[in-house]
Amino acid sequence: MPETTDIKAVEKRPPFLGALFVIVFLCVMMVTQIFIFEQEWVTQISLLFAITVAAIVALMSGFTWEDVQRGILYGCEIAMLPMLILMMVGVLVACWIASGTIPTLVYYGLQLISPQYFLFTAGLVCAIASLVTGSSWTTAATFGVAFMGIGAGLGIPPPMTAGAVISGAVFGDKLSPLSDSTNLAAGVGEANLFDHIQSMLYTTGPAMIITLAIFFVLGLSYSGAVIDTTQTDLLMTGIRDNFHVSLIAFVPPVVVFVLAIKRVSALAVMIIGCLVAAFMAVAFQGVAAGDMMNFMNYGYQSKTGIEAVDSLLSKGGLQSMMWTISLGFIGLSFGGLLEKTRMLEVILERMTKIVGTSCGLIPTHVFAAIATNIFSASQYIAIIIPGRMFVPAYRKLRILPTVCSRTCEDSATVTSPLVPWGLGGAFYTGALGVSAWDYMGWTFLAILTPMIAIFYSTTDMFIWRESDLHESKAYDQPVQERA
Repeated sequence: MPETTDIKAVEKRPPFLGALFVIVFLCVMMVTQIFIFEQEWVTQISLLFAITVAAIVALMSGFTWEDVQRGILYGCEIAMLPMLILMMVGVLVACWIASGTIPTLVYYGLQLISPQYFLFTAGLVCAIASLVTGSSWTTAATFGVAFMGIGAGLGIPPPMTAGAVISGAVFGDKLSPLSDSTNLAAGVGEANLFDHIQSMLYTTGPAMIITLAIFFVLGLSYSGAVIDTTQTDLLMTGIRDNFHVSLIAFVPPVVVFVLAIKRVSALAVMIIGCLVAAFMAVAFQGVAAGDMMNFMNYGYQSKTGIEAVDSLLSKGGLQSMMWTISLGFIGLSFGGLLEKTRMLEVILERMTKIVGTSCGLIPTHVFAAIATNIFSASQYIAIIIPGRMFVPAYRKLRILPTVCSRTCEDSATVTSPLVPWGLGGAFYTGALGVSAWDYMGWTFLAILTPMIAIFYSTTDMFIWRESDLHESKAYDQPVQERA
């Protein structure tokens, strides 16, 4: 494994203006790339330029090249497991199409889900699935992929469907005691896990209710009178004539769902889900073993002769994820470099001067976590660094740990899917096939939750202090987990 010795042990610090220059440079590069050059899909190159500038600033600040390389490799270590999972998601999608799982889900979905209620249903189902499994990624890679196919058949714009899927998946993940980010935020804020989850209901709950209401209203414009049912009938006919549509096709998602509930490693879940589906493709769909291996690598190629069906079902494969994986590795390399050369720390320290009241503390925490998400490309770093930095301020104001831990998630966790080069953005782009730039405007939960957290801070609503809730742990009390 690469050396990950913490550079903080050596007293080296970049100047504030140097660290700020790196951040400004990245912003300028992204604006130039997207709005001037109009090149949305070359984010990796902008990040490579930003890494180069960050390395130069670090070297000028007394860090050695070994320090710089160590920071880059630290980011790659963080990216390794998620990117391996993402590789398997590509394989999983191809296997689930070949096995008839996704075609069957789309077929029955087109029959059972009314277009005007589709977006609402997608958000609600993904929320429940994520709450049970504790994984927004597993939900998006399974239920989400199916909903993308159903939405395409119903004529729903893909970015809108992706927004509903991600909003539901993130909501369930945030409130699940099985979620890694939920447990991490509770630990960072020094809160009891179940107190932390209860506290999040006051911000994420209203945000999800508003989100579902918006999707319900939006869905009303996609009624049967507007949708071209000829296209839907054509899709169903093409699927029925070219795949064995039956309930046995639900075996792979059931297996994945059960394994996720039992807290089996996400990577292992994806691999098992692929193997089960590949076996079913050979056994029940008549796919040759050699063709199945080709599909797993390059993606499933539908050849029904019906353009709508072939366009919908020609996707997946290991190679289809390489763009996203390269983005994840480069984005996390940049984040690791900023963290290990203390540039993030230097910038965030400037923010601690305006946290003397809850009205200043919580918005500062929110913006600091969002900024860390953007520039570190990792929601975990965005939870840990700002969270631990602001804990003393919460303690000083005698605000309960559940408010701190809640704010970690209200800012870092929910906005992770909106960062195109971050772990969340890269994953959802790869799994759902929609650019983060396109779906971010429809991911209402991620937009509303930080706004609600800031609103509470300005009105002092649900900003509990030690004298308010005696049954909840305060900072000067030991953690006592509930039975």
